[in-house]
Amino acid sequence: MAEPKKNYNDRKAIRALLEKAVVDAGVGRLSQQPNFEEKILPQVMRDLAAVTGQRPQIRRAKESIAGFKIREGQVVGLRVTLRGAKMVDFFERLITIVLPRVRDFNGLERSAIDQGGTLNVGVRDHLVFPEISPEKSPITFSLGASMVPKKKDHEKSLAAFLELGVPLKKEGTGKGGVKKGGKKKRK
Repeated sequence: MAEPKKNYNDRKAIRALLEKAVVDAGVGRLSQQPNFEEKILPQVMRDLAAVTGQRPQIRRAKESIAGFKIREGQVVGLRVTLRGAKMVDFFERLITIVLPRVRDFNGLERSAIDQGGTLNVGVRDHLVFPEISPEKSPITFSLGASMVPKKKDHEKSLAAFLELGVPLKKEGTGKGGVKKGGKKKRK
């Protein structure tokens, strides 16, 4: 079978496929630190705005959960919904620049695409984005990005994401790129 064509710069195809991109950052652990509202939250908001090109929306806890030390109304996350040109720019940067910069990246699992066709990508450290300077950002946090397609079909979305150049692992491989049931070759 021939390798699918990589259309990294096909902006029309990306816009035809995706409805929106939702980028979120959880700040639950950071919110336990002193001076969170005055110092840490504005820095996280600046960094997320630099990554997405849009000011994030503050998400607050809807109810108190004692086991997680969360009170109702406490800031637990930030969210940005991207559409149009900003969505296309973010998708292109994520695929071509950010994912290759992630340490030990061997491709996304095929399970990253859910039954509705949404591609869910998690980045442990936001410093892999080229817009973020490690010297100016003393706080590190993780990001989650969901690329929501217009048509909610798993198979069509999988084929479209592969055609756009999303680095997905080959089917039937487990962790480390070894086929399930197969043996790892020794060096």
